[in-house]
This record gives sequence, C-alpha cells and structure tokens, in this order.
Amino acid sequence: MTGNPTAAMLVIGDEILSGRTRDSNMHYLAGELTRHNIPLAEARFIPDEAATITAAVRTLSEAHDYVFTSGGIGPTHDDITADAVAAAFGAHIDVRDDARAILAAHYANRGTEMNEARLRMARIPDGATLIDNPVSAAPGFVLGNVHVMAGVPSVFQAMVASVMPTLSGGAPLLSQSVTLYMPEGEIAGPLRRLAEEFPELSMGSYPFQRDGAFGAQIVVRGTDGPKIDAAMARLGEVLPPVAP
Repeated sequence: MTGNPTAAMLVIGDEILSGRTRDSNMHYLAGELTRHNIPLAEARFIPDEAATITAAVRTLSEAHDYVFTSGGIGPTHDDITADAVAAAFGAHIDVRDDARAILAAHYANRGTEMNEARLRMARIPDGATLIDNPVSAAPGFVLGNVHVMAGVPSVFQAMVASVMPTLSGGAPLLSQSVTLYMPEGEIAGPLRRLAEEFPELSMGSYPFQRDGAFGAQIVVRGTDGPKIDAAMARLGEVLPPVAP
C-alpha cells in the first residue's frame, strides 16, 4: 500500500438510505482525491441522526488524514450535520458574523428575505474555517480535519473545488494491469501469495465474462515504479496470460 495521506467520506441523509435520492458525491470525490494522490480509504452512509453523525465523525477523524461529509447543512429542521460535527469536537456553534454576512449579501442581491430558516445556514462552529460556495452562497466549513459540505451535487462539487488546493497530496499513484483469461478461482491463490511478496503494493482482481470466456483484469497499484515492474514480472511468471 502507500504512505500517502488517506481520506474518508461520510454521506449523510435519510433520503440516500431510503433510495429516494441517488448519491453521486462519493464517486465524484473519489475521482478528485485520486487526482491529488489521496486515496479514499473508507466511505460510510448514515442517517440524519445526531449521535450517529457525531460518533462517525470522531471515528473517521481519528483514523484518516482528511474526512469529508456531504448532506445535512441546509435550512430545514433535519439539517443537523453542523451541530453534530461541532459536538464531535466539543465546539460551540451559533450564527457566525462572517457566514451571516455572506448569506445576507447573497439574498439581498436576489431580493429575497433573510428569514430564520436561511439564517440556520450561518451556524458555524467556533474555530472552523469557511468553505466557499460560489453556487448558492451558504458556506461549508472545515473543523479539525473534517470538511463539511452540502449534499446537492452541484454545490458539493463547487465546494470540493474550493477545498482541493488546501490539501497536501502524496506521491503519484502508479498502476499497471494485465488481462488474464482464467477463472478467478485459479487466480486467487497465486495472486494472494504475490500480494504477500509485495505488501507495499495494492493488487486487485476484477472479473469479467466476454464471449463466453471467463477472465479477470489484474491491477497493481503503488508509488514505487520499480517495485510495480518487479511485481508485474513475477505475475507473468506465476500467472501467464492465456489467450481466450
């Protein structure tokens, strides 16, 4: 595996778990993190329950360098993510002047009332840094190593773009692959022994069926190019490609 920083994602929302809404944010975040050489090592989908959110934030924050949440920072009563994250860090939370000013300017430009519900989106924990939201103005925030962002995909993606320049990536992740026309049951044993021989690399097997032939694509990933070359050479010795 790699010594790169790792990330985790917490997707929050009853609507995701019920199937009413399809999540696309995890897929988007994983791609952006990969481009910055930060593996997305873990993802969790949890309901709008304060205690569950708080516990998950604490666990993931301790286990990974970066944590990203999506969902639950809007204006309605069930948008409780900000409070739950504040509780995870023991931070006080209330309407903050900088966030209020951003929202007030946004709604004034639109000729829309800054009502109590919208003011909820200016509730930011003490010590947090705001995440810019060029789409709908309501900011996300960073508290500790946790990045709290919106669930609406267009807003989430804009916030990710705001956050990425602030992250420290690792060494470039390299990969090589080979296609084997063999059943995975025959590949599994030799591949496991090869993974034990090269513990610093990640080896994945992705099965397929093409024109009635079974096979798998073997992908070897890591940050050490020569070791990947060596692993691929050994792979060719223990599992030579077989034509379909």
